[in-house]
Amino acid sequence: MSKNFELLTQFEKNRQLFGEATPTSEPAVIEHPEAKFGKSFQKAMMKPVELGLAESTRKEVAKLVQRVFQSCQNGAAPHAVMFCGIEHGDGTTWISAQVARTVATQGIGTVCVVDTNFRWPTLHTYFGSRNDLGLADALRDTKPIRNFLQIGNIPNLHVLSSGAHADASLTLVPGRMRDRIAELRAEFDWLIFDVPPVEQSGEAVVLGPLVDGVVIVVSAHTTRRATARMAKESLETAQVRLLGTVLNNRTFPIPESLYRRL
Repeated sequence: MSKNFELLTQFEKNRQLFGEATPTSEPAVIEHPEAKFGKSFQKAMMKPVELGLAESTRKEVAKLVQRVFQSCQNGAAPHAVMFCGIEHGDGTTWISAQVARTVATQGIGTVCVVDTNFRWPTLHTYFGSRNDLGLADALRDTKPIRNFLQIGNIPNLHVLSSGAHADASLTLVPGRMRDRIAELRAEFDWLIFDVPPVEQSGEAVVLGPLVDGVVIVVSAHTTRRATARMAKESLETAQVRLLGTVLNNRTFPIPESLYRRL
């Protein structure tokens, strides 16, 4: 899978992707936010991170992290962000993993990455973690959330995998999920949620109001415009805050180095 992507922040780009209808909430990009960490946050987030990725990809991940976590609304920057695709195979899990690793590596706080994708649970594989105990077990049990966490393979990072006996219906009970997310908020500074595609599940609509915002992942050349528009509208109907849209698997008709100079 190509790792070329960009966060769509300009109104015209979103209009072209989602159609002619004017969006009710344009993705917010704040250059100088009044966020928790101020300028130190901005400086840290722009630092490329050594994650075994190509330099251009590392920079794109850093820019994505900076823009998403500096999207302020009423003076509040998001600390719990959900990433969801439109269709299976959009690359949401890969992006969620890289975002979590990037934030954790900056050393500005503790991070937990959560796999709510009970249908295709692969997030744990990016961190060398197990999947014999995780979120599904926490939703069935009453033990503190820390009993279901695993330490990630880099400092400041914990992983909450989906669990070996995950049942998609568990995520559709907002009360229990709300309690567990509240526990995670108390334990960590930053939460990253990998969520199943909007078109193929209802988890995004249920979980969206429980977090600070959602980033939609669409795949270049494969995601249908009408499908993306309907997914966006369903999230807005559920009063989910849209932070932005990531265009993944982008290809360059001309060399990338020349494309970036245009």
